[in-house]
Amino acid sequence: MKQDNQPAIMQDENQIIAERRAKLAELRNTGVAFPNTFRRDSLASELHKQYDEQSKEALEDSQTEVKVAGRMVLKRVMGKASFATIQDMSGRVQLYISKDHTGQAAHDAFKQYDLGDILGARGRLFKTKTGELSIRVTHIQLLTKSIRPLPEKFHGLTDQEQKYRQRYLDLITNEETRKVFTIRSKIIQAMRDFFVTRDYLEVETPMMHPIPGGATARPFTTHHNALDMALYLRIAPELYLKRLVVGGMEKVFEINRNFRNEGISTRHNPEFTMLEFYEAYQDYVYLMDFTEEMLRSLAVNVLGTTSMTYQKRKIDLAQPFQRLTITQAIQKFHPEYTDTLLNDRTALINKLQAMGISYNPNDGIGGLQLSLFDETTEHLLFEPTFIIDYPAEVSPLARRNENNPDITDRFELYIAGREIANGFSELNDPEDQAARFHEQTKAKEAGDAEAMHFDADYIRALEYGLPPTAGEGIGIDRLVMLFADCPSIRDVILFPQLRRED
Repeated sequence: MKQDNQPAIMQDENQIIAERRAKLAELRNTGVAFPNTFRRDSLASELHKQYDEQSKEALEDSQTEVKVAGRMVLKRVMGKASFATIQDMSGRVQLYISKDHTGQAAHDAFKQYDLGDILGARGRLFKTKTGELSIRVTHIQLLTKSIRPLPEKFHGLTDQEQKYRQRYLDLITNEETRKVFTIRSKIIQAMRDFFVTRDYLEVETPMMHPIPGGATARPFTTHHNALDMALYLRIAPELYLKRLVVGGMEKVFEINRNFRNEGISTRHNPEFTMLEFYEAYQDYVYLMDFTEEMLRSLAVNVLGTTSMTYQKRKIDLAQPFQRLTITQAIQKFHPEYTDTLLNDRTALINKLQAMGISYNPNDGIGGLQLSLFDETTEHLLFEPTFIIDYPAEVSPLARRNENNPDITDRFELYIAGREIANGFSELNDPEDQAARFHEQTKAKEAGDAEAMHFDADYIRALEYGLPPTAGEGIGIDRLVMLFADCPSIRDVILFPQLRRED
């Protein structure tokens, strides 16, 4: 049964496209089909902000002339007059088109315009009988003919994959989507401001590496024809950024694209954006305090508050973040896991096997504890929580703790059940780093596709001397998910990776 909010006539899309192509052909025959001479002087949001509170009489007296342009998203044709709503980058504004003000020919031409067409209009501001700010149009011009019809105007795109695949349509029809990417842009700008005002230098490092490094991940491989050599898309900028610290650039940050040849999920996209930053003469404890300060600053600047709702649950970044070890976190949510169990390698393996949890059979107790944590506890860390004291065996670039060399001065920050940040006191002992690279090489030879390669030039850089340094990476996509209340990483990436449409 046809609903009241469905189009009155359900036409075949191909027929609609054919009719619009015929209109375009007529435009080509009568003049310039895609003119580029109209220049607007106002945006919809600016007009509403400046004039919505003015009275009808005051607006009439001011005789304010404006020029606007945007996509027509609503249209109501009457006898001598018509209404249309156009949408620009800032919002929507209503047009009033009458033959008394535009002339009969212009009004007749407007009647042939279709939803989705991009228009330019000049006229005088006024308010309708219902008090809606509108423009009494004296000149209207078709700037771009839309050949394809927009999705049903009341609901926009309803197919989730189509929203990702045809993001342009999602942006046209969905105000919430536009808000998400406005939030994303504001977060990145606020990040830059935060670091620049603290005397950090923004830098750029290579996106194609001769040796993949800086993280444990499977890289994408490409080939440079002129050099006849294999190259790898960046999995992390870490080793290059620390080379800069060796060179005396003691406070650096980079907002970068990384590429990891891994699975796709609500938390993972093969191409993603991170912030990485390094500061000499600091440690991971400083980084945790710094991170709390930064996230609060971002929230205030972007959202206007440190309190937010994520998937119907409240998060207040103003509260102190918890700091727990891996075993403390496990036991907080699973008190049945005793100290005896968590520190017995055989018992841990039996537990992991019984629960069907995958693990590296060569891992020590620390690595096995982490496997248990990942599967049983990570998703329960809703309140902002730093997990600290990561095992050295799974932290090949982090500095060993001076009191316990089996763990590192490292943390990961979890909010809403997912990792947001990873930071540590950097390993600056070249001999220890070389030994750990050798361990990674052995793991790779044993079949671990995500293990690191041996980077001889990075070791050479360390041999010139890396000062005590703290470094951190923050997943911008996941941070946007949090701030914009989006359940999937695909919701916050303009063009997420998808299977081929065919």
